[in-house]
Amino acid sequence: MHPQALLAPTDTPTCLRRRRPRTATGGLLASLLLFSGCALHEPIARPDLPLPSTWAEAAPAADGISADWWRAFGSTELDALVQEAAAASPDLRIAAERVIQAEQSLRVSGASLFPSLNLGGNTGWTRRDANDGSAVSETKSSAVTLNAGYEIDLWGRIAANVDSAEASLAGSRFDYDAARLSLSANVATTYFQLLALRERLRIARENLAIAERVLRIVEVRYQNGSASSLDVSRQRTTVLSQRAAIPPLEVQERQTNTALAILLGRVPQDLRLQGEALNTLAIPSVTPGLPADLLVRRPDLASAEAALAGASANVAAARAALLPSIQLSGAGGLATATLLSLADPSNTVSLSASVAQVIFDGGRLRAQVESARSRQRELVETYRKAIHTALKEVEDALGNSGRNANQEVLQGQILAEAQRSLRLAELRYREGADDLLTVLDAQRTLFSAQDSLAQLRLSRLTSAVDLYKALGGGWRPETGVAVSPQS
Repeated sequence: MHPQALLAPTDTPTCLRRRRPRTATGGLLASLLLFSGCALHEPIARPDLPLPSTWAEAAPAADGISADWWRAFGSTELDALVQEAAAASPDLRIAAERVIQAEQSLRVSGASLFPSLNLGGNTGWTRRDANDGSAVSETKSSAVTLNAGYEIDLWGRIAANVDSAEASLAGSRFDYDAARLSLSANVATTYFQLLALRERLRIARENLAIAERVLRIVEVRYQNGSASSLDVSRQRTTVLSQRAAIPPLEVQERQTNTALAILLGRVPQDLRLQGEALNTLAIPSVTPGLPADLLVRRPDLASAEAALAGASANVAAARAALLPSIQLSGAGGLATATLLSLADPSNTVSLSASVAQVIFDGGRLRAQVESARSRQRELVETYRKAIHTALKEVEDALGNSGRNANQEVLQGQILAEAQRSLRLAELRYREGADDLLTVLDAQRTLFSAQDSLAQLRLSRLTSAVDLYKALGGGWRPETGVAVSPQS
């Protein structure tokens, strides 16, 4: 069967559609030249996806994102934690080992481009006795053989497999960069959550002290006959409620601390952080650039694009498998009729070429081509979805950053008024101008305002981290981090 019959009309290599030469000598030379360009090529399929020209959310004007973006928060402790995580995190080491595995897979694929050589030797002694009175015969032999084999990659199947392995290696390196970015963002977020929980614990304990102070005032007024037992009971309830609010926050703090230890590659029981005040951290302004720039700023999108290149190479390899394979082999050897000796040997040399073509396989090879094309289409849609998700993440982070900043300003004003209201309510209660319900309401308002402000501060910090991560954290394809088993 002619090779053309095994390919779809559009799959026929250009070299097979050329005119045949008219002379035998010219035919041999021309065939070598023509077949050297017969490798099948599959273009990389990419989604036709129009990108917006600007972001829907308002974007601040600021400097570009540096690779050490976490330092913009102004925390030396956070910087040390991120560096420690990069050096000792199990997740990052796992990603590094996957890069090494991809490198070795590329070496395995690339080895098929070279000839194989096998050296063998044997020596033996055989005794034969027919038991019929005839003479006993003995034979001795020694031999050394060298075998060589080489597959001519006429259609580019082996080269396509190498291209696929190279794309897989590139994707694993991009995945490593994405894991490093995600690890840095997770360390920063978890650290901020820990600081926020400590701040909320401080606020809860201060509020408990305020509630206990008011309780003492109520008890004195009750002893003097200026307050009722109902007032005492109400304030005791407030004190107990404040005490009950502390243990859950302590549990969350311990759990967050252990989660941070896991990210750092430490034993959870060994992490002790000094910490810092939440309001001392800077909240950087991040410029998002243009939406079109996002495609070259995120390692996860680069990994998805590398997968497209690998899928195209796999389609080319599957198509090339439909065509004949050509094997060259050679062998040479020395042989003697003595034991453990190659003195005065006879020698043999052989050269051969073989062509193999699958005639019938029940549609297996065709099915592999269709499967590869389906996988290619799947990855195109995966890439399209990844781009959509990336655009959404940036928009969400931009919106959250702006709205959380406005809310924090308003919440700060609410807190100032709540503190003033509680001071006035306590003063008027001491003087008998207001009842206890006014004080209780002022306490609840202050407690809620303080806790909300701490959570809004945390939201602003995590929104900034999310925006850095969504924009790729200053990553560029040419600045990918090299990995080694020790990294």
